[in-house]
Amino acid sequence: MQTRQLGTLWPVSALTLGGGGLGQIWGETTRDEAVATARAAVDSGITLLDMAPLYGRGEAETVIGDAFEGNLPQGVRVTTKCQLGTPPADKVASELERRLVRSLETMRVEQADIFLLHSNICPDDYEYARNADTQHKWATRFSTYTDHMIPAMQSFVSRGLIGAWGITGVGLPRAIMDALRHDVKPDVVQAVANLMDSPGDMRRYEEPAEPRNIIRTAKNNDVGVLGIRAVQAGALTSAIDRALPDDNEQVTDYAKAGPFRALCKEMGEDPAVVAHRYALGMEGVDSVILGVKNREELKQLVDAEARGPLEDDVRDRIDALRLAFQKPRIPLEEFSMEALAAMSGDDGKDTLH
Repeated sequence: MQTRQLGTLWPVSALTLGGGGLGQIWGETTRDEAVATARAAVDSGITLLDMAPLYGRGEAETVIGDAFEGNLPQGVRVTTKCQLGTPPADKVASELERRLVRSLETMRVEQADIFLLHSNICPDDYEYARNADTQHKWATRFSTYTDHMIPAMQSFVSRGLIGAWGITGVGLPRAIMDALRHDVKPDVVQAVANLMDSPGDMRRYEEPAEPRNIIRTAKNNDVGVLGIRAVQAGALTSAIDRALPDDNEQVTDYAKAGPFRALCKEMGEDPAVVAHRYALGMEGVDSVILGVKNREELKQLVDAEARGPLEDDVRDRIDALRLAFQKPRIPLEEFSMEALAAMSGDDGKDTLH
């Protein structure tokens, strides 16, 4: 399997095994099959296992513990995550550590190679249009992130509990990009990487999603990028394999992706394979995280990786369907302040994020 440099960290396999499938978030499987899938992933050349306690309430991390019994193969690394929200300032470090230690114990390892803040990051004065009354549970205010979360992460690194840290880039896009430009940057960001540019039900804000701008900002600041939602939680597959309500974002995206499935049928290709090969070819993405739940799905996508990213003409045909959530903007670094001012009509602030 191809390896790529993950930011300033180390080489990583082009595919990462995610915990969603192992934790039965993306459909049913069994513990034995999930364990076998984790072992098969490593045997296939996958070197990063992306876990979190929220995947099946600890199930995915239990699978890793059972699969490797505390002895990860040489060169294989593991991540975990924490949904922090915005607790009182004096509770941030202890809450992060409590959850981290629990994950390490479940996976039977002494260190997480990457520990990710899995909350939405938002400005201090920002209120979400929906569920604002509960956002303190799942959204981290920017000052909490900079003044308390970052020092806690640095402490965990110095103590050997983690090797590096990162963020899940599904919060308010301008806040995520501010985090990627901050004086103390994360080592890694998990960013949406699919042909629709859609975060699906991970998008809690009303503003446009900007996944390609987030990826571009990460690369401009030497932050590694792990691509998530290559098939948008099933919307870019031949059929969603779990029951969802009609108004679910994945169901809406599945309907919108009808032309994509028609194109795949014309080419004689499986939509999931094409969607993953598209994500593998997205500029700036270092590794694509898989949501597989069994060895059959794993083999299909390992074989897809062996074929390489999509051919240019196929990618062009997909882009011509105009399914993307929005067109990517030109990176800020390519403009002078004078050009930005000319575009916005004043001082360029409208285009800065």
